[in-house]
Amino acid sequence: MSIKSIQEATQLLLNNKVVAFPTETVYGLGARADSAEAVKKIYELKGRPNHNPLIAHLPSLEHAIEFAQFNDAALQLANSFWPGPLTLVLPLTDPSKITDSARAGLSTVAVRCPSHPIAQELLKEVSIPIVAPSANLSNRISPTCPDHVRQYFPNTPILEGDQSQMGLESTIIDTTSEMPTLLRPGTLSVEQIEQTTGLTINTSTKAKNITAPGQLDLHYAPTVPLRINVSSKNANEILIGFGNMQCDYNLSPKGCLIEGSHNLYNLLLQVEKIGQPMAICPIPNIGAGIAINDRLNRAANNTKAS
Repeated sequence: MSIKSIQEATQLLLNNKVVAFPTETVYGLGARADSAEAVKKIYELKGRPNHNPLIAHLPSLEHAIEFAQFNDAALQLANSFWPGPLTLVLPLTDPSKITDSARAGLSTVAVRCPSHPIAQELLKEVSIPIVAPSANLSNRISPTCPDHVRQYFPNTPILEGDQSQMGLESTIIDTTSEMPTLLRPGTLSVEQIEQTTGLTINTSTKAKNITAPGQLDLHYAPTVPLRINVSSKNANEILIGFGNMQCDYNLSPKGCLIEGSHNLYNLLLQVEKIGQPMAICPIPNIGAGIAINDRLNRAANNTKAS
């Protein structure tokens, strides 16, 4: 069901309802972060494990400073890339703003300031942190347009916008240790972050515990088998290519990784409806390709486990 205005969405959120809304990465399933009742609805709707924390969304750094601690590196990252597709994991200073269940009981909080104009307007109007995981069923392909959200949650109110510009979830950086650490790659690459800020980002440490979304081994998965890094398809498979090649569908005929990341989820959901197994050719593991391969590797775990 579509929502006509920012004001209507605001009232629903303030009344502990769940509302889907667009961001520049993917569509989010929003609820007020200070309400255990509202947060519980998100976990139940998605079938999300309660040890997987949520990201709090805000319109600006000034709002985030009210409840999270920023060291020098975190401030540099926020000032360089907010609003935008970057999430920071920070020490929590005011637990009243982010309920325990939204943080999965952690002493840290994941925070993002989305740049999408509708998300910005909504967050300014609500004026409290809003947790907003992707508007999909847990472990499934993330939605990048209103129709995708409706496929998962036909009865959930949607504040509609356009197709998500980035098409992949935000880059997540943990700033609670001495060196900022990459927890989840996104279209904002480590190379871009390091070149812009002069910071060194640790990309070699695999977190022992889940401290932010996107760290589960199985995630972003279609309901049909998926093989990755293939050179040719099997007889019953649909081949998804990249670059100038013969295939059934193509993430980016011109071989553009940014275009490929924008198209990935939309194309996977489109092909999933056909009901045949998918095979995806190799994607260059550089820039935005690192994020694409991260999502595909986790999605393919559905096939590896079966």
